[in-house]
Amino acid sequence: MTSAANTPALFLEAFYDGCEVLRSTYEVPDLALMNEICREHGVPFEIRPPNLVRLSEPQARIAAPQTPPSLADNAATIVRQSIQRAEDLLAQSRPREAVQEMLWILESISTAFRGVQLPGGTIQGTYFNQIARELRTASRGTTLERVLDWCSQLHGYLSSPTGGGVRHGLDLNSGTQISAEEGRLFCNLILSYVTFLMSEHSRITLP
Repeated sequence: MTSAANTPALFLEAFYDGCEVLRSTYEVPDLALMNEICREHGVPFEIRPPNLVRLSEPQARIAAPQTPPSLADNAATIVRQSIQRAEDLLAQSRPREAVQEMLWILESISTAFRGVQLPGGTIQGTYFNQIARELRTASRGTTLERVLDWCSQLHGYLSSPTGGGVRHGLDLNSGTQISAEEGRLFCNLILSYVTFLMSEHSRITLP
């Protein structure tokens, strides 16, 4: 480690190798903590044994959105906790579970629209697909309609065994597991939709 200190990649490699040698005898950082420290300090590398991968740019954390006042405090707390949980799962190299957590947030946020009255009708659905369909019908020609289309397409892809394989299992013959990069992409896409839906809920329901 001392001789490799001037080269970040070599230093990380030496540090990881040293920890693995000492792990059975001493309390040493695990892989998730090493990668988390790299992210926090803008080090553009991620340890993915047996490789050390150079990232195109430091990986941004999933940022919690500002919560509109029309959502109850307990709902806002649930959203923040789930976003943190998804970030922790990504740090532990568990992208499928991180995406599953973010999908849970999307499905949960959609239920806030149940009972909302719009010019095109009242939202009465119980599940995400029902609520999204009714919201689209009641919001023709708006950005909300487009966002709900994108949400539904992503939700469907991630749910499919031959797509993301997140909700209904992975097709072991033709399915492909979500990579770390794909996991962060999907998490951030879902977060952008959740943030917009929270904003729209506030706009629609507040006087």
